[in-house]
Amino acid sequence: MHYLNDQSCEVLDAATRIGIVGDRDNHSYALLLQHAQREGCQLTKYAELADVGDKQRAQLDILFVYARNIAADNLYRQLLPLVACQQLSVVPIVEYADQAIAARLLELGCVDYLLAPFSGAQITALLRRHEQARLAQEGFVTQSAAGRRLLAMAQRVALTHMPILISGETGTGKELMARYIHRFAGDAQAPFVAVNCAAIPEAMLESILFGHERGAFTGAVSAQPGKFEQANGGTLLLDEIGELPLGLQAKLLRVLQEQRVERLGASKDIPLNVRVIAATNRDLPHEVEQGRFRADLMYRLDVLPLHIPPLRERREDVLPLARTFIKRYAPHEDAEQLLTAAACQALLQHDWPGNVRELENTLQRALVLRNGLFIQPSDLGLAKPAENTVPTAFAPPLMVDGGRAALKASGKLAEYQHVLETIRRFGGHKTKAAESLGMTTRALRYRLNAMREQGIPIDL
Repeated sequence: MHYLNDQSCEVLDAATRIGIVGDRDNHSYALLLQHAQREGCQLTKYAELADVGDKQRAQLDILFVYARNIAADNLYRQLLPLVACQQLSVVPIVEYADQAIAARLLELGCVDYLLAPFSGAQITALLRRHEQARLAQEGFVTQSAAGRRLLAMAQRVALTHMPILISGETGTGKELMARYIHRFAGDAQAPFVAVNCAAIPEAMLESILFGHERGAFTGAVSAQPGKFEQANGGTLLLDEIGELPLGLQAKLLRVLQEQRVERLGASKDIPLNVRVIAATNRDLPHEVEQGRFRADLMYRLDVLPLHIPPLRERREDVLPLARTFIKRYAPHEDAEQLLTAAACQALLQHDWPGNVRELENTLQRALVLRNGLFIQPSDLGLAKPAENTVPTAFAPPLMVDGGRAALKASGKLAEYQHVLETIRRFGGHKTKAAESLGMTTRALRYRLNAMREQGIPIDL
């Protein structure tokens, strides 16, 4: 490896580790090298995409890939296992005529791209976004293409103070997404205030949201700021916004329109500078049709919509989330080894109607009630799937939306193929293969067992 510079970076808290693949004979390549060096980033140059193996990707934060001179099919196939790495941001570099390739790569899970020719300012802005995303993503786990696209969209909406509406089923992590947006916007020191509109009695909700002056009503013995004031300069999350009473919806609309709030019993307004994020598990257009939600408020909130897919639609996130919960609740355990292959299979086959919250509760319960050192399917307490069913994560996908579902499945198959090819490269020596793959020999055996149980032929 060749590092051009290992000094600390002014933009970043620590030196960002950057890899660049291919096409050195142009101005854009030289400009990228120059600005990466100026920002104090550690730089590694690769001649071909195939040179970025498991060890290399584990040592990188960002990988810039020149799409020119790489056949599109080969580019998609080789990038699939790379974009699946949560800690690695893959940034394709394309020319104007190849923007369709960039759009396809964004669908696969790349979170950003550079359009050549680009400027030094664009490189600096991209590095800044990457660092903000790294700091914001603490606690937010995703390896699926859908999850990575969601984070990319969240990064864009975080750059504005326009209202944001986060929708999704119960337990998908709407508050976690709101906190991600707050952190990505650089508001780490600014207040983040969350209000559950369904958990507060209607008689108290107006006072809690907007505040009140002393004597505004019986029992108001002192003036109190409302949640809008408390969030001033930061972010206010209105969770379960679909539960807000109609009378308060009109008052909330006025506050959003005028960016001013008036306490109950007060005679003057208070100016606001608040990012308002609303979250709901309800279908707001349906609520509007039923007369339970104001159409004008919905349109005001739905300026920047974000929808979090249910866990059953992003099964690639199930096992990374499960291991994250194990690390959280059993920090002294080996999260990679604790789940048996059969338990992993059971987790992947379950539909998770309660989404991430149900998965977290399941792992907490299994850690307490397990029989033995490892977590077996019986410890999870999940309903058994019907016999002779193929795990949904690996079922042959329908060719919809330009084949995106098929590409998602092919990413998992490409990962398995890479494991098998690595073992063959070392003549069947699993210890050396495991070292090359960045895992323990025991973890490799579990991976192979899981592959056998999923019907993947192991021909070594």
